[in-house]
Amino acid sequence: MHLFAVALALSQAAAPAAPQPAPPAPTGPVVAFEVAQGRTAFGTITIALDPEKAPITVRNFLQYVRSGHYEGTVFHRVIPGFMVQGGGFTPELEEKPNQGPIKSEARNGLRNSRGTVAMARTNNPDSADSQFFVNLRDNHRLDYGIGGAGYTVFGQVIEGMEVVDRMAMVPTSSRGQHENVPQMAVVIKKMREVEAPAPAAAPKAAAEPPKP
Repeated sequence: MHLFAVALALSQAAAPAAPQPAPPAPTGPVVAFEVAQGRTAFGTITIALDPEKAPITVRNFLQYVRSGHYEGTVFHRVIPGFMVQGGGFTPELEEKPNQGPIKSEARNGLRNSRGTVAMARTNNPDSADSQFFVNLRDNHRLDYGIGGAGYTVFGQVIEGMEVVDRMAMVPTSSRGQHENVPQMAVVIKKMREVEAPAPAAAPKAAAEPPKP
């Protein structure tokens, strides 16, 4: 099943991403996953989930995390300046069995901004299952009411966005019915729930010169 077919977003790919403020400290579950391409480790991406705004989606996502579903799956769709999508296919592009579709929560007020994590789906708004994507830029045309039914945002990258940006630069090609597929598989090696990282310390005030 080819999910998240949004052709209009390709026209946005050339625009550079604007600097984003640091995300707020997480208040819900936090998940970290390690990504590699062959023997090359890209690094770890940590995302904070928002069960208050997206309870159905977060519960669904955590079930996949806890079952080990995501380990060994690939980011099968990578479009620079737009998004990276994964969570449903093996490196051979065979779709893994999933728990079935869930109800859309795209009306929750969370926007498809750079660094947010959202669910992929078909043209049916209530068709998301295991596949998710990370926005590489502000893709607000994917929000509810702007892009029709919209795409449900349920989390935010709080560490490792530079890893996502590196993933976005891998060479891609077409394989069968799939487009924008990394030529060498970008694999989720591990995914697990973790404790929220400690908040960064506030910068110290600059010392004042001694008075004359």
